[in-house]
Amino acid sequence: MNFRQAAFAALLLAFLYGCSDAGYLPYAPHALAPAELQSIVSEASSRNSVPAGLATAVVMAESGGNPGAISIAGAQGLMQLMPGTSAAYHVYNPFDPRANVDAGTRYLHDLLARYGNNVTLAVAAYNAGPAAVDSYHGVPPYAETRAYVARVLNAYRSY
Repeated sequence: MNFRQAAFAALLLAFLYGCSDAGYLPYAPHALAPAELQSIVSEASSRNSVPAGLATAVVMAESGGNPGAISIAGAQGLMQLMPGTSAAYHVYNPFDPRANVDAGTRYLHDLLARYGNNVTLAVAAYNAGPAAVDSYHGVPPYAETRAYVARVLNAYRSY
């Protein structure tokens, strides 16, 4: 493969991956620098009693470290807070990395408390909402949620 073909393939991959609902490539040019992101996550995790590895796994699954990420559903920022969640946790600018991660880790803390520190259920609720987890008495049977839970838990184990 020559340089031109490789560049085209990389551009096509970045375009397709970035435009899907899979999110953004980790540490892509629009992402925060890894050290800055880790500092923000560590501080918020410590302050809100959430394992830093879990918060990091959620950030990477949600936005790939891009503080400007917006999902098709309208979730915003590093931890992809929905507008209602932002309002509930008093986040006025969901694209402010520190405010977003602080609220996201507070939300994770509340979900962990709600589900007796069951990380699987808390992560499922982060993705599908607590009502879905409560309704199904466990991880909802949605393919997206099941894949999300597996992705976050696998990443959490590696952090």
